[in-house]
Amino acid sequence: MSASASPDGVDRAPGRIAVRCRGLVKHYGNVRAVDGIDLEIARGECLGLLGPNGAGKTTTVEILEGLTPPTAGEVEVLGMRWGDGHDAALRERIGVALQETQLSEYLTVLETVRLFRSFYQRGRTVAEVIGLMALEEKQDARVGNLSGGQKQRLALACALVGAPDLLFLDEPTTGLDPQARLSIWDVVERFAQGGGTTILTTHYMEEAAKLCDRVAIIDRGVIIAEGTPAALVASLGADRIVEFEADEGSESTLEPQELLALPGVGGHHRKGSTHVLSAKHLPTVLPALLALLERRGVRLATMTTHEPTLEDVFVQRTGRALRDD
Repeated sequence: MSASASPDGVDRAPGRIAVRCRGLVKHYGNVRAVDGIDLEIARGECLGLLGPNGAGKTTTVEILEGLTPPTAGEVEVLGMRWGDGHDAALRERIGVALQETQLSEYLTVLETVRLFRSFYQRGRTVAEVIGLMALEEKQDARVGNLSGGQKQRLALACALVGAPDLLFLDEPTTGLDPQARLSIWDVVERFAQGGGTTILTTHYMEEAAKLCDRVAIIDRGVIIAEGTPAALVASLGADRIVEFEADEGSESTLEPQELLALPGVGGHHRKGSTHVLSAKHLPTVLPALLALLERRGVRLATMTTHEPTLEDVFVQRTGRALRDD
């Protein structure tokens, strides 16, 4: 590891930073959508922004894209700042794919990509990007006749046709079937292998774990956790997560401190009516838990276990699910 490399192995020397923001704040009236975010994203890195609806991640991305001015703070993108006379040069070097891109339904796929290619002085050929997105068989089809997955691939083609150095993807696979999602993942991975930098917002934990070198979890406009997916999951200190719910009216004597005192339990929190335990050693935790429930006369309604995920990291930090509104 070089002297400038971070613990996750990514080189963030000054000349290697693609995006930097300091003290980023955005107010909408009395609402602080973004509340003092600091970020550094290295060239070639894929950063995932995770959080529930309303957390501030889309506002943050819109500021970085130059679409929304910040209330306060500094933003530097590819060594330039929005509003300093470099906006046209910056837009030549970024690509944006939204969760829902409104394209003309009466144009064909070929016409749509050709239109977007005309916006850039440099870039890929139209045929190249259509082939990259496996849309050759649909190039003469009208956009309005495409499936949801095909429309998302077309939106990504439009984002990539300018050969960007920096790619913004806002919930790019929401609502897609598994095959379409894997197709998008493959394109994003190839973009990264070519040295491109990606900022990705997503609700899908497996997507973040698969694509992102690092993730930043945002809640109420603040970054509450940041690191590699593996490091964040390891911070739970658990081999398994145990979730259980008691029958209604049967847990009046069950105290949180009793659960925390069980051998092998590293943490406890509530998710609505569900108890969530971080289990350091499941074969030790389960017998002790069942014995406690029996002593307290608690009848189980449900009990499940699973490997720790980024969702569990978020819930432990906030008490809310990533998909909560």
